Amino acid sequence: MEPFSTVDWPDKIAVTLFLQGCPWQCEYCHNFDILDPKVPGQIPWSEVLELLEKRQGLIDGVVFSGGEPLMQPAIIEAAQTVKDLGFLVGLHTGGAYPKTLEKLIPYLDWVGFDIKAPWEKYDQVTLRRNSAPAAQASLKLLLDQQIDLQTRTTFDKLLLTDHDLKLIDQQLKNIGAPPTIVQEIRTLGTSDEFKERYRQRPVVSY
Repeated sequence: MEPFSTVDWPDKIAVTLFLQGCPWQCEYCHNFDILDPKVPGQIPWSEVLELLEKRQGLIDGVVFSGGEPLMQPAIIEAAQTVKDLGFLVGLHTGGAYPKTLEKLIPYLDWVGFDIKAPWEKYDQVTLRRNSAPAAQASLKLLLDQQIDLQTRTTFDKLLLTDHDLKLIDQQLKNIGAPPTIVQEIRTLGTSDEFKERYRQRPVVSY
């Protein structure tokens, strides 16, 4: 839990909650330690509620991040509770669970949506087969419901090229989504294996 964040929701001050678990295995994930949903959690929900009650009138909202927060079915009830306390609700997601997202939409005020790659290269980044259709379905839900949306892409130069970034923006434009914000890789919070591989990667220019 980040009790006071100015970077997880544009122009908002938020409490950010990092929920465990993710079905995808993006090599550069900077929250590697919470990807396993079976590891016991660190912060009880009662502690979150205690903090939120103290922050009423001081922060704008709560961001549910991860991992992939939609992997946690209790997120629906949690978001409803957050709204009942008078806060806005934000979400960081890759869109892996469109059915859960559909249930969450009535409580959502903003979404930061991770676009992993052009659709045809999704599996190379997520390391899971047929990962793109879920992301596409989730993105369509958000667009259809006109949820305030930011798209962003982590730029791994061994997986994506400048051409891929242009293709992502074209694919997003085709469905009425905003262009992606490019994020450079950071090794903080990644696995030790990734840190070592990243250190040994050759410098590539396009």
